[in-house]
Amino acid sequence: MTRSARRTRRTLQVAGAGAAALLALSACSSNDDSSSSAESDTSASASASTKLSGTVTVFAAASLQESFTTLGKEFEKAHPGTKVTFNFGGSDTLAASITGGAPADVFAAASPKTMAIVTDKGDGVGTPATFVRNQLEIATLPGNPDKVTSLKDLTKSSLKVVLCDKTVPCGAAAQKALTASKLKLTPVSYEADVKSALNKVVLKEADAAVVYKTDVHAAGSKVEGVEFPESANAINDYPITLLKNAPNAVAAKAFIALVQSAEGQKVLSAAGFLKP
Repeated sequence: MTRSARRTRRTLQVAGAGAAALLALSACSSNDDSSSSAESDTSASASASTKLSGTVTVFAAASLQESFTTLGKEFEKAHPGTKVTFNFGGSDTLAASITGGAPADVFAAASPKTMAIVTDKGDGVGTPATFVRNQLEIATLPGNPDKVTSLKDLTKSSLKVVLCDKTVPCGAAAQKALTASKLKLTPVSYEADVKSALNKVVLKEADAAVVYKTDVHAAGSKVEGVEFPESANAINDYPITLLKNAPNAVAAKAFIALVQSAEGQKVLSAAGFLKP
C-alpha cells in the first residue's frame, strides 16, 4: 500500500469515528428530551389528578345558611368544575337523614350532641372539629315596641314568644339559659329550626324569639336584637366532619379546609360567629 493510500484510509477512519460520536450524542440528547418530556407528562398528570371536580353535598345547621352559601361560592370560584350544594335545617333532622342513608359529603352541626347522632353510628370520618361557636340573642319586632330588655321579660303573658324545638341546638340552648335563670316560659310554638323561629318575628306572627346572634345579624332591619347575660352560659360549639360514605371525599376535604382556613373564619366572624 502506498503512503498516499494509507493517509486516505486513516482520514476515513477518523471521519467514521467522528460520525459515530455524533450519532451517540444525538441519541443521548434524544433520550434526555424524551425523559424530560415524560417527567413533564407525569407532573401534568399528577396536577390533573389533584384537580377538584364534581358536586360537594353539605348538610349544615340552618344558622350557617348565609355564611356557608358565601363560602360555597368562593369554593366554586377557586375550583372551576366543582359545585357545592347545601341542605340546611335543624341539626337533629339532618343527622337523622344522614344515619338513614341520605347521600352527603359533609355534616356541620350546631352542637356536639347532634353531631354525636352521626358519629355514634359510625357515619363520620375521624374526630369532628369545632370550627365556630354561637351565642343566643332575643329577636324582637323592629324598634322593640314591647320594650324587651331581658330574658325574664319574655315570660310576660302578653307576649307571643317563639322558641326552637328542644331537640334542636338553639332550643336546647334556650332551655339551658331558662333553667339556669329559674325561669319558665311557655312559647306559642316550638319551631323545627332557628330560621323558622326567626321568621315568626319577621312575619310579625310573634313578638319575640330566642335565636342566635348570627340570625339576628342576618335579618338586618327586619328584627331588633336584645342581648341577655344568661346566654353566656349556653354557647354552642359547631363541629364539622367528613362523612364515611362521602360520594366526593376529596373535594369535601377541601371544602372543610376552606371553612377552617383564615379566609373561611373571616366570613364566619363577619356573620357574627365566635371563634372556636
